[in-house]
Amino acid sequence: MLPTIVILGRPNVGKSSLFNRLVGRKIAIVDDTPGVTRDRKEAEARIAGRDVRLLDTAGLEEAAPETIQGRMRASSEAALREADLALFVMDARTGLTPADRAFATWLRRQSVPVILVANKTEGRFGGQAAFEAYELGLGDPVAISAEHGDGMGELHDAIREHLPAEAEEQEDPDRPLRLAIIGRPNAGKSTLLNALLGQERMITGPEPGLTRDSVAVEWRDETGALVRLVDTAGLRKKARIEQALEKMSAAASIAALKECEVAILVVDALLGMEEQELRLARLAEREGRAVVIALNKWDAVEDRAAARRRIEDVLTASLAQMRGITVVPLSAQTGRGVEKLMPAVRETYAHWNRRIPTGELNRWFEAMLTRHPPPLSEGRRIKLRYATMPKARPPTVVVFGTRAEQLPEDYRRYLVNGFREAFAMPGVPIRLQLRGTTNPYAESDT
Repeated sequence: MLPTIVILGRPNVGKSSLFNRLVGRKIAIVDDTPGVTRDRKEAEARIAGRDVRLLDTAGLEEAAPETIQGRMRASSEAALREADLALFVMDARTGLTPADRAFATWLRRQSVPVILVANKTEGRFGGQAAFEAYELGLGDPVAISAEHGDGMGELHDAIREHLPAEAEEQEDPDRPLRLAIIGRPNAGKSTLLNALLGQERMITGPEPGLTRDSVAVEWRDETGALVRLVDTAGLRKKARIEQALEKMSAAASIAALKECEVAILVVDALLGMEEQELRLARLAEREGRAVVIALNKWDAVEDRAAARRRIEDVLTASLAQMRGITVVPLSAQTGRGVEKLMPAVRETYAHWNRRIPTGELNRWFEAMLTRHPPPLSEGRRIKLRYATMPKARPPTVVVFGTRAEQLPEDYRRYLVNGFREAFAMPGVPIRLQLRGTTNPYAESDT
């Protein structure tokens, strides 16, 4: 199970802004009106090098249990009971209030460790305003600005110190694999979901746009593993999305893509890979999601060899950043070939989830540098020293060296493609990050 972090505080101190900042995207609605958040929001986040479960709660207010505010407080207290760590947020710009002091007293009696977060400390005197928070007796306050991102490094460090010890990395056997079925309208997404489930779960038909919202279904696949599958509304070209309902459907589809681990891109084999499918695949790559292509309506294709060539040509020319992506020809209508889809998804997920040991990674890295040394930058050498892989999901390689950040784009592609081929990671996005190192002899380093 992932460590759980709950964000608490009175209304309008910036809890939802902090939640969005830590998650890395806007999930919770943020407004100056107090009490916008009423129900708990939940998302997975990467904080201090750890995957965590993050809970955003309603504002803590003194109120009778039967009122909305009372029920909101009860929900927040329930969230605290299941948390490993609490972030108690106060507004440094406003200063301490009687409510802050009352809730701090309550928190000190709980068994959950607490980090005191002084928010809205941007500006010249913001850090000084945070000192008032010492009165709460919750330890050293961490001064941040959730809106501007100030102080987030210090907050990550504080969270790292308070999280429970990391157990051996093991997959929770009951943690579902999160999939999203994406594609243009009428490509056969809902029919494919029905074929995977073996039942008529979704309404299907020849009319495009029958599915209007993202629909999540959990089931166990042929291996007995739990899968959470989201069928999304078909995404048309942006210029053609006019109605308000269709705009909301498109937003829900994109949100489902961001939350999944593997995206199944359904392509109509009779139409092939067009710009709309490529846009969806690029969006998945930008979000760091693995992709498997389900080439649907394969039973209606007459020249299958030519159809495969066209697909491969488009992928090679226009989706090089996900080279080797798996394509599964199938017919969702007849069920033919559908049994090959989930094994392909599992294999792609394993690639996306794989980490390479540092020693093995650096042996590969040295071989790549020997084969093709980095080029000069403005007449000076770029010295690449070593590489690490701090995370998977997606695979992320960090390269350190003098002037590493000046590495030209073609050499970056050389490293990414070499990494993909050496460690057999087809069809998954690979992140390459470059970190310059301080060189005291920089003047003579030519």
